[in-house]
Amino acid sequence: MDLVNSILNDTQEKDLRKSTVVNKDVEVDLGTLLTLDYNNLDLKAFRSQPEQYLKSLTRDNVQILINKIWELPTERVDETIVAKLPKQEFVLPRSRQIPKPKPLTKWQQYAKEKGIKSNKKNKSKLKWDEELQKWIPTFGYKRNKAMEQKEWLVEINDESKAMEDPFAATKAAKEERKSKNELQRLRNIAKAKNIKLPKVGLPTREHFPDSQQLSQAMTIARTSTASLGKFQDRLPKEKDAKGIAKQVPGMKRKAEEVPQNLQDEKKRNANLADNILKNKTKIFREDFSVPKTKVAKTEKKKGKKVAKSKGAKKPKGGRGQRDMRLRAGGRKRR
Repeated sequence: MDLVNSILNDTQEKDLRKSTVVNKDVEVDLGTLLTLDYNNLDLKAFRSQPEQYLKSLTRDNVQILINKIWELPTERVDETIVAKLPKQEFVLPRSRQIPKPKPLTKWQQYAKEKGIKSNKKNKSKLKWDEELQKWIPTFGYKRNKAMEQKEWLVEINDESKAMEDPFAATKAAKEERKSKNELQRLRNIAKAKNIKLPKVGLPTREHFPDSQQLSQAMTIARTSTASLGKFQDRLPKEKDAKGIAKQVPGMKRKAEEVPQNLQDEKKRNANLADNILKNKTKIFREDFSVPKTKVAKTEKKKGKKVAKSKGAKKPKGGRGQRDMRLRAGGRKRR
């Protein structure tokens, strides 16, 4: 009988679960789900079994936090119990700012006001095509390839458009739609950042508060042609903006006045020298600044040193140097 009891005691599963009631003084901040334990550590238990001691300490602190959460008012949302957390008391440091919600676009704001809801989640990404007899995606590059297979032949009903390329017209219309969408995207960004954009037509005073800026814009727009505005008509009493000739390449500049006296000429030359010296670009080429010289190699020939010029040709008879010692052959007779 004792043997049976001992076997039963050994095989019986031990209940390792602890009680949910923990008597301990800790500081709890439910807004940030934070528990601060300022109690002293048990050094003897920590030194003997450090891992087990830290696990039990963490378990007790987490249990206190969960008990505090269950004391909060709760409600059921979609078959789940949700607790309403209070405002946080302990300020946690953040490495980055909290992301701000994206501003609504013009269409999203209109749909929100009118109560229009999109069913993108319920829509399928594939659609059956009766002509091709296969499933094609509703968007993406595979859809474009499928449409090319489907629309390989285009019927033209208007005789005046018989000479036009329908595929080129379709491609141009697509590029125009893309440009329009990109312009609308940029407008949405400007609207979100409270940037005023000019309306269709002439810009307003808000964009060109100074008359000089408006004249500069007009001059640049007129000279932005292949002929630099030579054949462009001018407005009545229109003049070139001051200081714009330096910015527009090829535009004629007004000739400087002739200096009246010696001091003006000296001052102008001094300013010119200062501008050249302040400029960091190299004025002279390196290969023309200082002539490079090469040292001629010497070779010994029967106890005498003779200069050996690299690449020099042997002078012919009657030509080249007139030194009799270095000439080859005699004097040419006629």
